[in-house]
Amino acid sequence: MSKFIKGTLILLAAGLITRVLGFINRIVIARFIGAEGVGLYMMAVPTFILAITITQIGLPVAISKNVAEAEAVGDKAKVKKILVVSLTTTIALSAIFTPILLLTAPLLAETLLTDERTLYPLLAIAPVVPIIAISSVIRGYFQGKQNMKPVAFSQMIEQVIRISLIAFMTKAFIPYGIEYAAAAAMASAVIGELASLVYLLTTFKLKKKFPIRKQFFTYVRSGKSTFQGLMSIAIPTTGSRMIGSLSWFFEPIVVSHSLAIAGIAAVAATEQYGSLTGFALPLLMLPSFITQSLATSLVPAISEAHSKNNMKLVEYRLQQALRFVFLSGGLAVVILYVLADPLMKVLYGSENGSGFIKLMAPFFILYYYQGPLQATLQALNLARAAMINSLIGAIVKTAVIFALASQPAFGINGVAIGLLVGFVLVTLLHFATVLKKVSFTFYIRDYLKTFFVMGVAGFAGAWLLNHLPAGQPLSLKVLIAAIAISILYSLLALLLGLMQKDELNRIPWIGKPLAKLAVLSQPHPTLKR
Repeated sequence: MSKFIKGTLILLAAGLITRVLGFINRIVIARFIGAEGVGLYMMAVPTFILAITITQIGLPVAISKNVAEAEAVGDKAKVKKILVVSLTTTIALSAIFTPILLLTAPLLAETLLTDERTLYPLLAIAPVVPIIAISSVIRGYFQGKQNMKPVAFSQMIEQVIRISLIAFMTKAFIPYGIEYAAAAAMASAVIGELASLVYLLTTFKLKKKFPIRKQFFTYVRSGKSTFQGLMSIAIPTTGSRMIGSLSWFFEPIVVSHSLAIAGIAAVAATEQYGSLTGFALPLLMLPSFITQSLATSLVPAISEAHSKNNMKLVEYRLQQALRFVFLSGGLAVVILYVLADPLMKVLYGSENGSGFIKLMAPFFILYYYQGPLQATLQALNLARAAMINSLIGAIVKTAVIFALASQPAFGINGVAIGLLVGFVLVTLLHFATVLKKVSFTFYIRDYLKTFFVMGVAGFAGAWLLNHLPAGQPLSLKVLIAAIAISILYSLLALLLGLMQKDELNRIPWIGKPLAKLAVLSQPHPTLKR
């Protein structure tokens, strides 16, 4: 089994576990502090992401790519220099931006977010900046070595610690006010990240084959060329992420002001934004652990193939990733669309947000494509192009949100439409940019087969949900319908040859039995390495 597939499978397993745990975490928060509290929490999250993006300045991707290339030629000294320079850079930046975040929090809360209660969640996230700054460097190192186990375990540890604390901390602080409970939820995330960092540091100390502290400052002083090499990738990469983070940072600001123009009060706007971003979007984004896992593995795998000028292998990796994303994303879209109302009722005790899911789910297949496509652009030294694509998408998204959400006829639905327009546009631009660099074959028949499978599975799931005995608990009905949709979808995909035998055989334990069902599966000529 190749490092790429092994690493991807490890990250997929860990991603599934962490996403489920993270989703449970969101359910706990929602049930304890409600839509209004979730709105306060979610209004602070974009500021947190922006601070992290500035501190990291795109180094994780740059580290992964450079370490992979250094490992390919066995240059251990270069690997150490990459780590030393990266750690020095991120620690220095976190020392600058953490105090800035603390000092500007009152201005952000009272003036920009128009809800002074967001001050406490903003203050609670400040300590996490240096923690994630260091852990991201170590994660980049392990990703570059295509050793995904430490990355996977660190993600699971973070979620386990967070979910272990979230119920206790929100319950303890809710008597003081909903804003304190939201801050407690944010603080639990900080503690989870700290536990993850402790694990990464311990694993790094055990796994590394060179002393990091020996001649540390000598490596720093002689690391100018290494720094420049990292920045040549990191700056365009962070530019792309910065655009996304800035867009997300301004999103609640634009939303709150737009809804105010539409005549919606601040408290109601916060609650509506919480329903969209705290209830609906986490469900829609739940399957993206697959795309993130693939994207993380694709950067070193495609970088290695590209450094050897093996463009056939580059296309092979990309075809693998996109086909898997389309199949898995298609299943997620069907389940979410068909079961939107009962899912929201079971998970949150309310159908608030189900309308957003029905509106957005059919388009989210393109959102799932975005991660692997952006990773491919970064690996092919096209991070600048990815940044420009993200900038265009962010500008259009913000403009659409303001234009629609400020009209009473659209309101919060205008925000949902703006989000859709933004990510669909970015995905299409990424695709167009990749096609300029990589020879890529579209198998239209496979896409038509997948849409057929989605339609059949969706129709069958909706019929089954409506014909289950009325006396059964709603949660059991949802579970039965989801399992039935998944089984039917998977069987049809296997029988129609949408899963390749050679790829199924590589999956541990279950791969060979599944491959026997793929009776019509034949590998595409361009997928033969």
